[in-house]
Amino acid sequence: VQLQASGGGLVQPGGSLRLSCAASGFTLNDYAVGWFRQAPGKEREGVSCINSLDDNTYYSVSAKGRFTISRDKAKNTVTLQMNGLKPEDTAVYYCAAGTRPATFNLESYIYWGQGTQVTVSS
Repeated sequence: VQLQASGGGLVQPGGSLRLSCAASGFTLNDYAVGWFRQAPGKEREGVSCINSLDDNTYYSVSAKGRFTISRDKAKNTVTLQMNGLKPEDTAVYYCAAGTRPATFNLESYIYWGQGTQVTVSS
């Protein structure tokens, strides 16, 4: 069982990145998926999450209007499209999967990916 986050990189302020979360060993479509991030010296925080049954989506205040979470059920992946990136978005981004309804509570998630670095800088 493995969860892998990818798609991070270096982007200028105002730019875009598309993160992908892929699962192996289980069907990601059956799980709520959350995207979290952790900047140096800060706690891990929720960015966006999506339910398993109804695909309802949720966003943090900082992500709302700029980020979009979605599922590709055929590919068994969840993506996070990030537009209008700001330097304060710089962090390691993690995806996580859990059987409870989507939430920003870290303890609700069973599986975690290894993280992908996002750096927003000119």
